[in-house]
Amino acid sequence: MIGVIDYEAGNLASVTNALRSIDAGVVVSSDARELSRCSGIILPGVGAAPLAMRSLERRDLIGFIRTLEVPFLGICLGMQVLYDESREGNTKCLGIVSGTIEEFDASASRVPHMGWNKVIFTKTPGENAHFYFAHSYYAPIGPATTATTECGVSFSAAMRKGNYFGVQFHPEKSGPAGLRLLRGFCDLCESFQR
Repeated sequence: MIGVIDYEAGNLASVTNALRSIDAGVVVSSDARELSRCSGIILPGVGAAPLAMRSLERRDLIGFIRTLEVPFLGICLGMQVLYDESREGNTKCLGIVSGTIEEFDASASRVPHMGWNKVIFTKTPGENAHFYFAHSYYAPIGPATTATTECGVSFSAAMRKGNYFGVQFHPEKSGPAGLRLLRGFCDLCESFQR
């Protein structure tokens, strides 16, 4: 069972529909006790870092996320809040990954960065393919980066630190390539449980 965290900052319907389309069992919850029974956790994200962190704090989910031992996937804002901080409202984030989320500047071809970009996987097996992005802030390339893309500047399209994975793009809106990525995450969760 995959737990999708409901913290009022995610596109829950798109993510749960995508998971169900690949026959994944899904529970949507903001209750750490219920989520702790899942074999993997997804933190979707659409919105702003300050509101997201306040919402996670209100639901007593910060400690839960920081101490997870099962695979975790952060999507878009869900990936960004894994870092130490975000320039968006100078927000202190979860601190699981070292680094600061930056704002695109005038060198970006368009802000917000919306649309399809080719993603190049550099450290982990993955399909170099086009994925759908929608964001105004980004994670600079660093030790945790596993895939890159660019919009005026090269940045992290995906990252990994231990059992924590993140993608800046939206796999649930990225057609077959996105569904294959979600299937791979679900397979990892199943093998982790054995």
